[in-house]
Amino acid sequence: MSLAAYGWNETWAERLAAADCSRGVAARVLAQRRELYRVHTGATELPARICGRLRHDASSTADLPAVGDWVVVEHSGAGNDALIQVVLPRKSSFSRKAAGKRTDEQIVGANVDTVWIVSAFDSDLNPARLERYVTLVWESGASPVVVLAKADLSEAPESIVAGLNARLVGVPIHAVSALDGAGLAALGSYLVQGQTIALIGSSGVGKSTLINRLAGREVMRTAAVRASDGKGRHTTSHRQLVLLPSGGLLLDTPGMRELQLWSAAEGLDKSFPDIDAIAEGCRFADCCHESEPGCAVHAAVESGELAPERLENFRKLMKELTYFERKRDVRAELEEKRRWKQLIKEYRRRFKGRT
Repeated sequence: MSLAAYGWNETWAERLAAADCSRGVAARVLAQRRELYRVHTGATELPARICGRLRHDASSTADLPAVGDWVVVEHSGAGNDALIQVVLPRKSSFSRKAAGKRTDEQIVGANVDTVWIVSAFDSDLNPARLERYVTLVWESGASPVVVLAKADLSEAPESIVAGLNARLVGVPIHAVSALDGAGLAALGSYLVQGQTIALIGSSGVGKSTLINRLAGREVMRTAAVRASDGKGRHTTSHRQLVLLPSGGLLLDTPGMRELQLWSAAEGLDKSFPDIDAIAEGCRFADCCHESEPGCAVHAAVESGELAPERLENFRKLMKELTYFERKRDVRAELEEKRRWKQLIKEYRRRFKGRT
């Protein structure tokens, strides 16, 4: 097995050469369980952890390794964990706001080429949620693809896909069934050597089942959805990169019950290109499409050109994004003040008593 099988190419070789690290070898992060990692050097798979210097220098958790990252590791021999010394600059980074009250960025996957947004032909299918996922993926630098699983449960999957095509402009949509294999051949074009595909979606939509079917063996644990409410159980408890026989790599992620935007201004424009184009006709350049006079977007809704629920979801995502940007700015300012206080305190401690 070589590093090329895991996506290594000349671009990564150049980034390694430019890295501030004189020792160690390149490796890709395959899995993460809290602070424990599994990495592959091309020669072997190793358990790994972060070195103290990397942890100290990190300004946030987003600076620490994530599944899919290319890193530089040192390994002192059998029986010891490899130490992750450096994280190479990412070409893409799929992020969301971490669940909870703190305003922290959570890296869901790094260096991903394509993200399969997996939903299912059941109660999970929610166009507004799909728009939210698409916005996050565009912002990450990866390309979004919607995969509608459990097509065998739908009597008219084609009509549902047609409706979503009108709403998710420019995003490929595939209806598949891991049960009978329908539609899976169309996914093969993404699974070529060196390409990394991440799967995201709610619990129980069939992400792990889909991976097992494409891998030709059970590599991810699965469980049936609850019959009482149709909701899924968390079967994936950690992120893991799986190498397929075709040469592609699939990154499974735990089901997300909370999905909040982190930074998605550009992704929002790509997710709603119709609104962006219509807004060119607004009287005011900074029109928020609320109650401003001469709003072309409002006029499009009234004429039937634009669906009102699409504008409603656009406003919701825009307000959420603006809110978290303000919170991040306040937190950044507080962190900077705290850092300077620590530096001044350390300076005074070192020079106390010197004249």
